[in-house]
Amino acid sequence: MMFLHIFWAFFIPNILGYGGGPPIIPLLQAEVVDHYGWMTLEQFGDVLALGNALPSPIATKLAGYIGYQIAGIPGAAVALIATIAPTAIAMVILFKFLQFFKSAPQVSAMTQIVRPIVAVLLGTLAFQFFAGAYESAGIWQTAAITAVSLVALEKLKIHPGIVVGSALLYGALFLN
Repeated sequence: MMFLHIFWAFFIPNILGYGGGPPIIPLLQAEVVDHYGWMTLEQFGDVLALGNALPSPIATKLAGYIGYQIAGIPGAAVALIATIAPTAIAMVILFKFLQFFKSAPQVSAMTQIVRPIVAVLLGTLAFQFFAGAYESAGIWQTAAITAVSLVALEKLKIHPGIVVGSALLYGALFLN
């Protein structure tokens, strides 16, 4: 039964998460943290931060790690299959219609409508992570990490992976 729960926890967000990794993250967080309680929000945030620092799609990294934490290698395999299956199914079914729908105005309109929704979902997730960081690290540590990260990303144009890795290292050394 655990493998069925793992499958559905990763299949549903990937079926509903139109647009790739960013829309899937809040949906996956709702399943893993809120619905099944396999992780705390702080743990999910740590896994997400580490996953963002590594190359390759975020959804597969999250699925592999979380599935492994829940049920070992079989859990990771089930989570990865559930993550990849929606895209594979959609590609097989819809491939012959690609040329027909490619220039449809409805497809363009749907993409334009989804963007603000994804922004709100990611903003909500960021707020939840910020609130969790505030509770565990305090206002000054959280503000300092936020300010330094903002300057590093926007002014100094440092790669996001380096900023995330540096924040993880800081947290490991000074916030434990």
